[in-house]
Amino acid sequence: MAEYKEIVGTKIKNYTTNPDNTIQGQVWYNETDNVLKFQYANVTTSGSWRTANSLNTARQALAGSGSSTAALAFGGLGGGPTNDPQSVTELWDGSNWTEVNDLNTARGYLAGTGTSTSALGFGGASPVSAATESWNGTNWTEVNDLGTARRFMGEAGVDNTSALAFGGSPHPSAAALTETWNGTNWTEVNDLNTARTSLGGAGTATAALAFGGDPTPFKVVTEQWNGTNWTELNDMNTGRDQLAGSGTYTEALAFGGDLGPPGTTGLTEVWNGTNWTEQGDLGTSRRALAGTTSGGSTTGLAFGGEGPPLATAAEEWTGAGAPVGAWASANNVNEPRQLPFGAGERDAAIFAGGSEPPASGKTELYNGTNWTEVNNLNTARSAGAASGLTNTACLAFTGYSTNYTAIVESWNGTNWTEVNDVNTARTTLGGAGSQTSALAFGGNTPPVTANTELWNGTNWTEVNDLNSARWEIVGAGADSTAAIGMGGQNPSVAPAMAHTETWNGTNWTEVNDLNLARSKGASSGQSSTSALAFGGNPAPSALAVNEEWNGSSWTEVGDLNTGRREMGGAGTTPATLAFSGETATAQTAATEEWSGSTTITKTVDAS
Repeated sequence: MAEYKEIVGTKIKNYTTNPDNTIQGQVWYNETDNVLKFQYANVTTSGSWRTANSLNTARQALAGSGSSTAALAFGGLGGGPTNDPQSVTELWDGSNWTEVNDLNTARGYLAGTGTSTSALGFGGASPVSAATESWNGTNWTEVNDLGTARRFMGEAGVDNTSALAFGGSPHPSAAALTETWNGTNWTEVNDLNTARTSLGGAGTATAALAFGGDPTPFKVVTEQWNGTNWTELNDMNTGRDQLAGSGTYTEALAFGGDLGPPGTTGLTEVWNGTNWTEQGDLGTSRRALAGTTSGGSTTGLAFGGEGPPLATAAEEWTGAGAPVGAWASANNVNEPRQLPFGAGERDAAIFAGGSEPPASGKTELYNGTNWTEVNNLNTARSAGAASGLTNTACLAFTGYSTNYTAIVESWNGTNWTEVNDVNTARTTLGGAGSQTSALAFGGNTPPVTANTELWNGTNWTEVNDLNSARWEIVGAGADSTAAIGMGGQNPSVAPAMAHTETWNGTNWTEVNDLNLARSKGASSGQSSTSALAFGGNPAPSALAVNEEWNGSSWTEVGDLNTGRREMGGAGTTPATLAFSGETATAQTAATEEWSGSTTITKTVDAS
């Protein structure tokens, strides 16, 4: 073998297999596969939201100011069955919310601009108000009122000395009205071209953006303010009201809102100065929320609002091209259910069976964008396991139908076919491997078992047991020679376990535990040295927790946006899909995509 291969006049290091421990930027030629490869950093191709610590007080129709690392949330409606006006102010330090001094006038549907230390709150309903208050980092002070009392405004501004207020209600006097603040007084300036209320805004007092709003049909209109006049620009993709915005007039975010029937949305659009592009949805759909006022389109913070119910949820935005390590919301499954079979890749996954209830045989395929319903399992069931590396070739084995079952079905991309049963019928077991080389381990027979079986493409053979008998366990691995099993429970030992074991093709070996004991979670990974474990019980603390295995230890990484248990998982450590399952209160159709922080091997054209 030649040590180097010449490609387009450049000598490239030659290997028979991919080299170990590759680094970002490394290039090599794989002689066996006859392809050129390089290693690159995994970055987001679109923006995404990730869960942050919640507000202390649930509320909607609140205002916000600041950045993703230093923000202020103030006012709103909440606090009981009458949806009482709020004066509560909370300060965000990038990690947590702390209650600080209240507004002087409790109110909802107000507007806010500025920073966490120099902010302006104005207008609102308590009833309809013109009140303006200035924040100096410690206290709110009443200053001169708006010229026209109103609520549901759009806003822009960088501190408490410069702001813009536009649109709002009541109709018709305020719907197109624009006022500018100079640190002392409000002055009426030229109106919006399209009168509206409940709209979003971004930018400064001299360079602002106004978008969306009411009345119905909900507005898609976008207008740009140049300090003197409003000019209409390209429309949003989706009309809505009660949305939030952040950023500048050239780089902005529009997120959340109300679509009318069917209701609230988590939809996010990014403005590049010319056009709006739809990117990753909020994890929690909501209207009448607030967001930070600065940060362009690469950073942002969304908080509060109404789903319903009233929300304390806060989420941080990571823009396209940013370092990854977060979950991004994707399109929902068609039929939410818990305890499904899940296998495949992040962009080519399969979702089958589960409990609606009763047990389901429905199958859906994911293509990286949408879920499509395809042919059902022959036997409806839930709480089994699956193996498979793509959505065109996998196994679904055991589970609960009308009783504990040993049934195994093989998927060829179009149909399910029954193949040879496992030797021991059971539920809530772990699975790993491919369609032709798989491992089934643990589960409830009953009783709880440590039994392990190996699939060779034709038959199941009993092999050496797990060291710890347990059910509600999950596993990962590309074949039956190297796998990992983690978590689970055994009623006689513990309601949730952190035990982790690796399989070498012959035996299970106990290795370092998960940081957080859990059962009923999900997992991804295609080796015994690289895996993710996410979600699960005990509720509610572990429902969103995500941990990454590096072959030696577990590290907590970015949490799921929608905490849940009994869901499906598929993919690899740098590219994972989590779908459906059950939250603390109900089944969910939510799908999330994980982009890990590792580098990725890319195959390129060497011609």
